[in-house]
Amino acid sequence: MRSMLLVLLVPVLALAVSNMPTVDVVAPEGPVRPGEPVVTQETRIEPGEPAVLVGTVDTVGGTTYDWCGNGPIYRFIVNSPEYGVHVAWMYSAHTANTEFPDRNMRYNFYDYSAGWNWIDPDYMQSGVTIFTGRVGYGNLDADPSSGVAVVPCHIPAPVTHRIDVARDMGPGTGIFEYCEGSPTLEGYLWPPVAVDANGKFHIHCVEDVGDRDNIYYSGGATWCNWTSPIRTAPPQPDPLFPTQNVAASKVSDNVCLTWTYSPTGYSQKPGFYRISTDGGTSWGDPTQLMWPQAYQGDTLTSFHLSSLFPFYDSDDQLHIVAGVTPFVRDTNWILPAEIWHWDQSTDAWSRVHRADPESLLANVGYNASIAGRPSIGEDNRGNLYVAWEEFDGVNYESLPVGRLRGDIWGAGSDDDGATWYTAVRLTGPGESCSNRFPSVIDMAVEGAYSNDTVMILYEKDLHAGFFVQNEGPATNNPIVVHKVRGGDFGVGVKERGKAVLPDRLEIEAKPNPFGRSTVISYALPMTTEVTLAIYDEAGRPVQTLHKGLTQAGRHTATWNASEMPAGVYFYKLHAGDQTLSEKLVVSR
Repeated sequence: MRSMLLVLLVPVLALAVSNMPTVDVVAPEGPVRPGEPVVTQETRIEPGEPAVLVGTVDTVGGTTYDWCGNGPIYRFIVNSPEYGVHVAWMYSAHTANTEFPDRNMRYNFYDYSAGWNWIDPDYMQSGVTIFTGRVGYGNLDADPSSGVAVVPCHIPAPVTHRIDVARDMGPGTGIFEYCEGSPTLEGYLWPPVAVDANGKFHIHCVEDVGDRDNIYYSGGATWCNWTSPIRTAPPQPDPLFPTQNVAASKVSDNVCLTWTYSPTGYSQKPGFYRISTDGGTSWGDPTQLMWPQAYQGDTLTSFHLSSLFPFYDSDDQLHIVAGVTPFVRDTNWILPAEIWHWDQSTDAWSRVHRADPESLLANVGYNASIAGRPSIGEDNRGNLYVAWEEFDGVNYESLPVGRLRGDIWGAGSDDDGATWYTAVRLTGPGESCSNRFPSVIDMAVEGAYSNDTVMILYEKDLHAGFFVQNEGPATNNPIVVHKVRGGDFGVGVKERGKAVLPDRLEIEAKPNPFGRSTVISYALPMTTEVTLAIYDEAGRPVQTLHKGLTQAGRHTATWNASEMPAGVYFYKLHAGDQTLSEKLVVSR
């Protein structure tokens, strides 16, 4: 990976600045000028505040390491519905220089009945340190069957880095076991990891050779049995920057790898994805994403290097969210920036939000656009939620360098992302800290209709300039979880307080055809006796997935066909005096 130290330093202006080019710079790891720590009080958002300040904020930890990632945001908050909510972040308490000898991944856990496991009056002491030595740049996932947290990292070495993975001994224990893997992933770094429905691990990493330009995949295996890395991108271009991301389905063997191609200098940056439907055993061809229709005329759309974020929902449907920026006459610009959503089932983009402030009184800083780093999750009713960071054009910190302060924004959709409600600004306006690097929960904590709790983890940087980038002093920055009602994102506003019932009997299986498992979704317009069963091609019963009195509404059931021979099957739904039957194809 190239290391660029180009910085666009823009003086603070009294007049509006129309547009400013993006700056693609990776955080250096070497020592820089030390600074004195500055400690201020965290801004807390209390219940009952005006609509722009919705929800409450829990402080779950802290860090002086104020650069959470070079490219896209990774998953850092995961709900294990039978156990609780896991969170992780990059931790350091070091303030003397940017060598960060104590840098590590840190962990906390939210028990539904008891709250957070490790909370200290000094938030820098909250949480537990995961690894035993200096590590960096991991993410978080959880095994859907056991509910245990999984956190990867790269370990600096004299010659090349090595990837290790930690696994909690039980949901929320904070006691981890470690695996270097077999084979050992020596010579790789920046390793986001995802775990699929069958407990297989999927690692998307960068080769630690030369300019660190190439991305590799390892996985499709159970704990501590990584596969030999294979090159992700060819015949498409490698990213030339750590923009890789990964998602794994929690109901099937589907896996998605994403990256943005970011060549040296100004260029239009395309995005790519690659899919496996058999848990990483085989892969489809790398595919370029179609361009969202964000701009017109001679203004082209470019995926920012803080894209992309893939996500499989509970119906096994693939979504990708992206931050895009304009590319005009061989120049990248940071605004107007837009957040977009792509649905694989329709191969279509939908606009989530457009950010185009009238004034910019300072620069956004390294590897950022005016709005970017989106992530996506859902709730138990299939509503989608996207969160991202967005800079306030008039809220800035002038010394020692001019930097805009960031805010956290979010939006919701109740039609699988075809349309989105008006975005909600969750922080500010006018806070004296910069809210950065948000990661939205994968599955909201279940509550009353349209009031599921959507949690967003982010950093409240008490100094807008990055200490890691030698832009000011080190500060003890709170790591917070912002809890927001699903209804505050707009979903369910037409029928706030009660669910909108289906008007007819419906049934659908996704994916179909499939290899190991499929999710069958069905809708009941009234409460009735229900039987959902699988039959073979000759009409003989294979398995009953559900039987009994079932409430009106939408429901799902998973059929695991891993032990069944390939072929044609049928799934039948008997609801009262009505019956629906559809074909299933098991392929190997």
